[in-house]
Amino acid sequence: MTFPIPNVSNDLTGQTALITGASSGLGARFARTLARCGAKVALTARRLDRLEALAQEIRAEGGQAAAFALDVTDADQLLSVVGEAEAALGPVSILVNNAGIPDAQRAVKMSVDLIDRVIGVNLRAPYILSCEVARRAIAAKRPARIVNIASVAAFEYRGNGAALYSITKSAVVRMTEALSVEWASANINVNAIAPGAFASEMMDGMLERMGDISQHFPRKRLGDPAQLDSTLLFLVSPASDFVTGACIRVDDGQSGR
Repeated sequence: MTFPIPNVSNDLTGQTALITGASSGLGARFARTLARCGAKVALTARRLDRLEALAQEIRAEGGQAAAFALDVTDADQLLSVVGEAEAALGPVSILVNNAGIPDAQRAVKMSVDLIDRVIGVNLRAPYILSCEVARRAIAAKRPARIVNIASVAAFEYRGNGAALYSITKSAVVRMTEALSVEWASANINVNAIAPGAFASEMMDGMLERMGDISQHFPRKRLGDPAQLDSTLLFLVSPASDFVTGACIRVDDGQSGR
């Protein structure tokens, strides 16, 4: 096998990407980025009106996009949305498990319902969806790329609330590692990105509660979602063919490791 010099390409023509949590924030950015690189994008989230607006924006720029209402806590919807996306746009070859929620509470103050929801959204959903995408790819003998959005909270917790969020994101990293081994022989690469603090709707809520946390960071700034583009594109592009089971931190030194 020969490789170009340099072995880098962001051309995703012919690929279909399914993104969860695509109605705002990082998910919407991921969708726009993948579409700009030629991928057909299946946008999923609960807020269908926002998804439709984003799909229209992408189509207006010459891309291909379709919107699908999805509550990731509903296993039946998780299983059916892949087939719906494939019927509309073709076989899903890229999955971005982006949907997630914080808990922002002390562990002893969390209701059982909230515990179930955080685990359901942050861990159960990406596991079920990854397995469905992989099942279809394996049956069709097609390669696929799965990117799980973890967090630097997977590696540290300072005791100020959101313990369960940290636990679930750590589990996402381990899920990435385990599934990458199980599916390597099927040419399915499974990797993760662990962002630090980035500007988003979820971060807006945290800033309202905690004040400007960026002043505690070495560079005293939040990340812009655009600064995740290159990492996402690397993990879904041919250049990362030999990379699976990795978790890439993109945190601007915020975690102080």
